[in-house]
Amino acid sequence: MSRNLSLRFASIAAAGLVLAGCATTSGQQGQTAIGAGAGAALGAGLGALIGDSSKAALIGAGIGAVAGGVTGYNWDRIKGQVEGAGASDMGVDVSEQPDGSLKVNLPSTVTFATDSYTLKPDLYPVLNAVARSLNENPSLRAHIVGHTDSTGQAAYNQTLSQNRAGSVVSYLERQGVAAGRLTAEGRGASDPVASNATSQGRAENRRVEIYLYRPQQ
Repeated sequence: MSRNLSLRFASIAAAGLVLAGCATTSGQQGQTAIGAGAGAALGAGLGALIGDSSKAALIGAGIGAVAGGVTGYNWDRIKGQVEGAGASDMGVDVSEQPDGSLKVNLPSTVTFATDSYTLKPDLYPVLNAVARSLNENPSLRAHIVGHTDSTGQAAYNQTLSQNRAGSVVSYLERQGVAAGRLTAEGRGASDPVASNATSQGRAENRRVEIYLYRPQQ
């Protein structure tokens, strides 16, 4: 067995050990914390399978931490900063999620023009507030997810959603947020929040979501 393949299996084995530890943890708080750790370990294993670089494993771990649940962080101040930047006036929703992360939902009306992944300047104040919050809280990470409606070819929508998420990441980097704290994901039309059968539903599905979270230590 090659060295790289051995390392990949080792990552998955480590994830399995963390999952096994979940069974011995009692109490809601303990279970949530272990859940985040298990998610991070599984994500690291997936990252190692995706590629041989340590960066791939770290990206996978970050995504897994969000999925596993992150708790114990007071989002009130950050939520206030983002909302104070005019989020509500633009239809940007800021909400705490069941997994413990903070979601900033950016609707299509203020993010990008049709078939474009160039950010609209009206969105800058909100993104500046997100960047400032990340810079003031170095333990936080951000996972940015792009979405489209179902109009057009699936491959095109997938690329567009990835590029839109990447544009948000690039903007946050220009505001001083370290690249290693940011990940981007495009989901195309695969994760709708409304019906694509109506124009209103399609508008709701065209969005970018920013998930702020703190990985478990």
